[in-house]
Amino acid sequence: MQYFPLFVDTTKLNVLLIGAGEVASRKLELLGRTEACIKVIAIETSDEVQGYADKKRITLIQRAVVEEDIADVDIIYLATANEALNGHLADLATARGIWVNVVDSPELCRFITPSIVDRGRLQVAISTAGAAPVFARELRSRIESWLPHSLAELFDFVAEHRKEVQDRLPEFKARKLFWEHFFRSNGDRFDDKTLQRYEDSFQGLTAQGEILLIDDCTPIVMLPIAAMPLMQRLDHIFSDIELPFTLNELVRRDATRESLVAISELTHRLEKGKRSLVFADRDKISQLKAHFPMAKHLKAGSL
Repeated sequence: MQYFPLFVDTTKLNVLLIGAGEVASRKLELLGRTEACIKVIAIETSDEVQGYADKKRITLIQRAVVEEDIADVDIIYLATANEALNGHLADLATARGIWVNVVDSPELCRFITPSIVDRGRLQVAISTAGAAPVFARELRSRIESWLPHSLAELFDFVAEHRKEVQDRLPEFKARKLFWEHFFRSNGDRFDDKTLQRYEDSFQGLTAQGEILLIDDCTPIVMLPIAAMPLMQRLDHIFSDIELPFTLNELVRRDATRESLVAISELTHRLEKGKRSLVFADRDKISQLKAHFPMAKHLKAGSL
C-alpha cells in the first residue's frame, strides 16, 4: 500500500494554493467546502478563483510566488503551468517538512487527493494511487448513484443524538446494540419516521448470539454478498490455522482473534449473545454443524 488513506481535521489547517487557473479552480471546488484557511498566490486568476476571493472564502494574493511563501502552512497545492517552478517549489516544501501536491505530477507529490463522494459527515474516498484517475471517477459515479443524498441529513441526526444515547445507555455493548437496531430499522433513509425509529430502538436491547462457519476449502472471494454484514458484526474469530488475507479483510478489524476453543466455550459465548466465526478444516466444520444446527455455514455463493 503506497498511499495510506487519512481523513484530516481541517478546522485548523492552513492551505497554500499556488496558481489560479482552471486546475486550481477544480481544487478549490472541494477545498472550499472544508473549514481550512486557504491562501492563493497567482499573477493571473480565473473568474472562479476570483469568485472565491470576492466571497471572502480565500485570501488571494496577486503576484509571483517567492521562496519565502513556502513556510508556515500545513499543505501546499502547486498548480502552475511552469513544470520547472513546480518541481523547485515541491523540493523546497519537502525540505521544510510541508506536505505538497503537484497537480498532474504524482512523482512530486507527498500526498494525492482522492476522488470523493460527499454526503456531509459521510465521506467516501477512492484512489487508484494515481494510476487510473478516470476509473476512480467512474467508480465514484457508481457510488454516487447508490447513496441517497438524504444520508447527509441522517448523519447530522445521528451526530445530534450521540450524546443522548451515551447518557441513556452508559455501557458500550448496549450502545452498539442500539445503533445496530436503529440502522437495521431505519436503513439509509431520513424521513418523518426516523425519530420514531430512533426511539423504538431503545426497546428490547438484547444481543442475539450467532455462529458463522467457514471451512478452509471455501474460496473466500466467492462468498455471497449477504455474508458481508454478518462478518462486520463479529465479536470473536476462532481458528488454529492462519486466516487467508481475503477473509481477514472482510471481518471486523477489532474482533478478537483466538485459537479454536472447546464446544462448551462456544456454547457459553453464544448464550452470552456473542457473535463468533470459526475457520477450520472440513471435518471440524462438519462436527460444529452437527452440534450447532442454527449456525450459518458460509459457502461459495450461499449461506
